[in-house]
Amino acid sequence: MLSKKEDSGGKTGSHQTELYTEVPATCLPIVYSPEYNITFMGLEKLHPFDAGKWGKVIRFLKEEQFITDEIIVPAREASEADLLVVHTARYLSRLKWSLVVATITEIPPLLFLPNFLVQRRVLKPLRTQTGGTIMAGKLAMDRGWAINVGGGFHHCSSDKGGGFCAYADITLAIKFLFERVEGVARATIIDLDAHQGNGHERDFLDDRRVYIMDVYNRHIYPGDGYAKRAIKRKVELDWGTEDMEYLQKVELHSEGALNEARPDIIIYNAGTDILDGDALGGLAISPQGIVKRDEIIFRAARRRGIPILMVTSGGYQKKTARIIADSILNLHRQGLIGEEAVEGAGPSHVPLMMTKSTLAAI
Repeated sequence: MLSKKEDSGGKTGSHQTELYTEVPATCLPIVYSPEYNITFMGLEKLHPFDAGKWGKVIRFLKEEQFITDEIIVPAREASEADLLVVHTARYLSRLKWSLVVATITEIPPLLFLPNFLVQRRVLKPLRTQTGGTIMAGKLAMDRGWAINVGGGFHHCSSDKGGGFCAYADITLAIKFLFERVEGVARATIIDLDAHQGNGHERDFLDDRRVYIMDVYNRHIYPGDGYAKRAIKRKVELDWGTEDMEYLQKVELHSEGALNEARPDIIIYNAGTDILDGDALGGLAISPQGIVKRDEIIFRAARRRGIPILMVTSGGYQKKTARIIADSILNLHRQGLIGEEAVEGAGPSHVPLMMTKSTLAAI
């Protein structure tokens, strides 16, 4: 455990944390824990979110022989002291009421359950994913890239949760880096989930160190006009936006954002709820479009030598786990992640067709 004097980044942290531990060089900077997955008497099925998708992503990556348990970085649960770096004590105290958690997670029956069960079976998995995002932030600075297979709770701010997001993991990861890691003074959030990332936007509304680019369906939740003031590069999409228009806008605006801000780290919120058929996202992006989107962002980061942290965020269809795995495998094939990832990786050669594994999942 690192104290505020022992922090390896050279800056002073505000408390002792278990999340910035040294990671063996034999591990890839891919963070995950079986604790991510939410299973609770079937209640998790009352929300359209696939509460076991994170474990499925790992299973697919193992089947493709990209990873083994030994080279995954095991996520640790964020402690109350970790969470208080961003969250108010009042907000964390409110999570001790099952009604509040039921409202945030949009699973009404939770309000009838004892809070100790809600804490153990719902909030602990979300705290572990939050710890994973914080850990992945440090790993990205150390290794040039990192992926938290969970996280991306972009509707939660310091004092308010919503949209299945109970902890502000993106804000926390950035604040930890600012406090503890030498050389991190500016961050860029590229939020490509189908929904507006109003949580981190509210948290960084007046923080000029953080540049936010957000691409989202203008017609859906949360429609937070106050939070939109924090967006430096806003791309609002219409119902049914398809691959060609979407990818052109992503590439144009991500290049523009990174040229404008020149950050020390990119936090990439890679939601898969943009997938065609997603009832909550309302867009029409193909599986291969998602794979290509992620490649565009990683290639832009690699070309500039900027560390990048990816979190997986929303995605409300069973097939999204397969697509996330296919995207990670493509990033590896392109030399954008993995031990052999190098700056200035060559031009894209992703075929404009679905992989066999993606087709099998549809």
